[in-house]
Amino acid sequence: MERLHIAFFGPTNSGKSTLVNALAGQQVSLVSPIPGTTTDPVRKVIELPGLGPCVLIDTAGLGDASALGAERERLTRAILDETDIAVILDAPEASQMSENPGQLQQKPGEIALNVPDFGTLAAQAGIPVIRYKRGESVSSLLERLIAAAPKEEQKFLTGGLVQAGSSVLLVMPQDSEAPKGRLILPQVQVLRELLDRGCVPVCCTPDSLPAALESLARRPDLVITDSQVFSLVERTIPKDSPLTSFSVLLAAAKGDVRVFVEGARAIASLKPGDRVLIAEACTHVPDTEDIGRVKIPAMLRKRAGDLTVDIAAGNDFPEDLSPYSLIIHCGACVANARLVRSRIRKALLAGVPITNYGIALAELGGILGRISIP
Repeated sequence: MERLHIAFFGPTNSGKSTLVNALAGQQVSLVSPIPGTTTDPVRKVIELPGLGPCVLIDTAGLGDASALGAERERLTRAILDETDIAVILDAPEASQMSENPGQLQQKPGEIALNVPDFGTLAAQAGIPVIRYKRGESVSSLLERLIAAAPKEEQKFLTGGLVQAGSSVLLVMPQDSEAPKGRLILPQVQVLRELLDRGCVPVCCTPDSLPAALESLARRPDLVITDSQVFSLVERTIPKDSPLTSFSVLLAAAKGDVRVFVEGARAIASLKPGDRVLIAEACTHVPDTEDIGRVKIPAMLRKRAGDLTVDIAAGNDFPEDLSPYSLIIHCGACVANARLVRSRIRKALLAGVPITNYGIALAELGGILGRISIP
């Protein structure tokens, strides 16, 4: 289940951090009367009654007149790209927080300063906006958050590729990039979904793939693999076995897979001197086997020659995309759909082709037409 991202915006000292702490029932952000105490976005993963898994995002205050004010506002604006619900706070001349963490108090005679620009920006992006009413209880705010939460039908990562009783073979490399002692998030999510849908999943590594196939009474109804071993798996499995990858499933669930497939075709027209952006939604320390920073750039250069490859990690997605001939986005396993779709929209507006890891690797391996897409 994707976590609902709830972000809090408003001027400095408007009570955003106090409200986030009250909603979470614990100290998430430092609170002080000094303007600009929150300098960077602060995230808290939490379960909220009636909403389920959420991410609360406390942002730096707007109207910060310090030397870093403009940079803090830039980081705050970037949060809109991943915001599912925006909570806008107004700034009184002076405010005080009640000792009761469930309520924000306003002194008599205080004047609230609206932040219409940010509320408008959120609304223009199709984000539900809640104006926090000073003095409103946390329980009342929670009720409004529940009412504002996007109502979407349940979607399966595997879409219509499987049904109850389907035999599904999962090929999952456990290399140095895999977390020690556990599976990566997309593998866990897909495996759990298959069990919930009444499928019969069988798990193996690329090395044990032949043995796994040998153990099955019939060919698998679907093979799901890590994209980086697409070609190896495609050569090994029966030619009539449908094949896809975890990244392709995420592309269909969180982005626009049609745009990604069309974007991958731009790989064929890359030439020496072109600039490619590898966009990662998360941040991590890469190693020699890193798929986005090592393997994909090497495959692109082998195909197109001397390319310039830039890496954008986390929220460091460039505002100016015009220098790029292609954007290749990660599977976005830790990002929400709004962030991915926002980046797709920016790429389309800039006229830059965009694809994702799984679709790009299938194209580079010459098997994109062989891949099953939900």
